[in-house]
Amino acid sequence: MPLYKTLTPNAQTTVKIWKITESYDELIAPITLKPQNMQRVLGMKSELHQRGFLSVRHLLAEFGYTDDDLFYDENGKPHLKDGKHISITHSFTFSGVVVSEDVVGIDIEKQRDKIGVIAHKFMGYEFEYLNKRDVDYINKLTVVWCIKESLYKLFATPGLSFLKHTLVIPFTIEEASTVSWIDYNNKKHRYQAEFLEFEGFTCAYVMP
Repeated sequence: MPLYKTLTPNAQTTVKIWKITESYDELIAPITLKPQNMQRVLGMKSELHQRGFLSVRHLLAEFGYTDDDLFYDENGKPHLKDGKHISITHSFTFSGVVVSEDVVGIDIEKQRDKIGVIAHKFMGYEFEYLNKRDVDYINKLTVVWCIKESLYKLFATPGLSFLKHTLVIPFTIEEASTVSWIDYNNKKHRYQAEFLEFEGFTCAYVMP
């Protein structure tokens, strides 16, 4: 079972990342899904999405949970029956889960040049310190996207805009952490953001 990384950013929070190398059959064999989730998997047209979904269930098992321990609210945010906070992500051949006593968000994205084309859709303030001529510009864009996606998952509030309501404080790839903010309905919320890169992917997670 390819558990790829386990991170413990603080005593209340654990991050686990899975590298999806198994086939669909290998992933589904040892786990039990709720009937609605089995239907969901069978209805997925992409085996990559099926494998991503199933790998998340393996990550849940690494935390000691089953598919039955997980449920979603009306905004699509996942929750655990024991009251702990959870966030989930998968991208191509990697998936990730963070579980914490505090609210958390996580995102994994593949590093791709095309993110530069849509940068104006999710960045405002960040353009003040990011330079297109930097050799790590795409990497930094991907970090910003992952942090903002993590904030969006954490906040789970309809109407939240990456561009209008979130910002990421200047950082370097080497620092592997920064501060991020949600400014929404005249209230400012500060979150610690940490990130890492591996095999052409970026993972970021945010917490208070």
